[in-house]
Amino acid sequence: MSGIFQYIKQTASAAKDYNILDFFPLRKSLAGYQRDFKGHLSGDTRAGVNVALLAFPQGMAYALIAGLPIEYGIYGSAVAAMVAPIFAKSHYITLGPTNATSVMLLSAFASLGIAGPQMLSLVPLLILMVGLFVVIGAYFKVANFVQYISRSVITGYITAAALLIIANQLPKALGLSLPRKGATFYDSLTLISSHIDTLHWTTIGISLATMALYILLNRCCKTLPNVAICLVAISAGSALFLEPAANVALLSGINAADWSLQLPTLAWSDIQLLASPALAIALLCILEGISIGKSLAAKTGARLNGNQAMFSIGMANIGCAFFSGMPASGSLTRSSLSAISGGRSVLASFISGVIVFIGAYVLGPYTKFIPQSALAVLVIVIGISLLNKHAIRIVTRATKSDAFVFVTTFVSGLIMPLDSAIYIGVGISIVLFLKKVARPEMVEYAFNKEGHLAEMNTAEQRGTPEVSIVHIEGELFFGAADLFQDQMRRICEDPNLKIVVLKMRNAHNMDATAVMALEELLRYMAEKERYLILSEVKSDLIRVLKNSGLYDIIEARNIFTDEPSNPTLSTANALKRAKDHLGDDTANVSIYVDPIRDQHKQGERS
Repeated sequence: MSGIFQYIKQTASAAKDYNILDFFPLRKSLAGYQRDFKGHLSGDTRAGVNVALLAFPQGMAYALIAGLPIEYGIYGSAVAAMVAPIFAKSHYITLGPTNATSVMLLSAFASLGIAGPQMLSLVPLLILMVGLFVVIGAYFKVANFVQYISRSVITGYITAAALLIIANQLPKALGLSLPRKGATFYDSLTLISSHIDTLHWTTIGISLATMALYILLNRCCKTLPNVAICLVAISAGSALFLEPAANVALLSGINAADWSLQLPTLAWSDIQLLASPALAIALLCILEGISIGKSLAAKTGARLNGNQAMFSIGMANIGCAFFSGMPASGSLTRSSLSAISGGRSVLASFISGVIVFIGAYVLGPYTKFIPQSALAVLVIVIGISLLNKHAIRIVTRATKSDAFVFVTTFVSGLIMPLDSAIYIGVGISIVLFLKKVARPEMVEYAFNKEGHLAEMNTAEQRGTPEVSIVHIEGELFFGAADLFQDQMRRICEDPNLKIVVLKMRNAHNMDATAVMALEELLRYMAEKERYLILSEVKSDLIRVLKNSGLYDIIEARNIFTDEPSNPTLSTANALKRAKDHLGDDTANVSIYVDPIRDQHKQGERS
């Protein structure tokens, strides 16, 4: 027995240490190199090279999605990949710009009516605020609360974001001339339809060639960096076969020599303006990063420290804010590629960042030969890949509430800015959850003539005096307090009722609202000359009652603690107390239970 207690103590201690936030864990993260330097370096180098080959063209694509110059995506990919490993304990998450954060950035500025130089001047401040929000969340260990955000919300948001990505890249792929970018999917479709007469057929030809080449490569050579190959091939073909008079729009070249430290401008009016989108992007970064990290860690049987992962995400964003980057989150494609390529430690991410950094100097000037339509087509392909039919089928068929949350988030994302859509989805998801757990229903059961428990007919009259046992099952938090109080009042209205025994074993999470509701119920029962006894009360509930002062009001003689070794002892003592209060009278005992729970339990016993 002592060995069991020692094991429990060690496990609890390990869990406590596991949740401690380490502000500089790099040395611990690279501890594996002391055991197998050659193996770790080989795996990390291979993973770093492969991820960099993917991150460079992806960075340009994500910058295009966000409406930023392409160097922002490349710089963001390099900085995030190099900064995050300093503060991360796990190598499962490779950070950088992503689809979701890029389209959120676009939607945020478009909804505010900000574009051009003003947008570029505010991007560093927005990213800095994102990083600070995430770091503060990590410090207060909020990673565990992420699990309470419904997957229906995320699926609805990503589906709407995918359609917005496609709608915003179609004009570039078709060569349309638009006065501005669409703030929402609906706005983008309206702009496209009103300017469809500006089609540029040469641009459409390049787009079709890019799509055909990408499909061919993806079918034949999935393991190759097909995005990079497509861009190189189409750029070379365009340079060789197209005349300057074709007027095909090209990307701007990158002069990495101008890359330098950029301090965000801290103006209170700008901070207020960007607070809502920054918080939404921070939430998205946390959701993406932690879900990807947990999924990849689970495949190897490892654990992910969510708060430490949050800290590395936050610090990566702060780094991007000072070096012309983009919002950084966990990238599923890059994280998966790193794992498949044999990445063994956080150094794999750092190596990929260094290679992208070098690539910005070496390859940056040649980006001016890439047709905008070619990159737009590849971005559209990325957007299409986000449309997860399997996930949509699950969330629309599992339950009506899941379907409602998904549809609401999705439709909101089509007609409203994406940061508003994710807030709406999370809010509705929480409301529906509270509605589910805050629905106490009670049915009276009594012993019939045969001595069996049966549902009591409402027309039947009880004998006098009577003791009623009320089973409390579920959450006793603020959402359930009023319903619990109303049902108890209806029970106490019976003129024959003298004593109510509340069985509290299955009552959980009593809060201040429930305490006040119970206190008001006591006053009401006193007016009706009713008496309250609590049985099977657990230690956490005892603590709440004592801290609130309600313990003394009910009186210790009327509170019977739960006895796990003898489940019926507490209620038996409560009934004995009820008999003492009634004197020598014989009490008829009835029981209130939740019929759904009762049927479930009977099914389990059978």
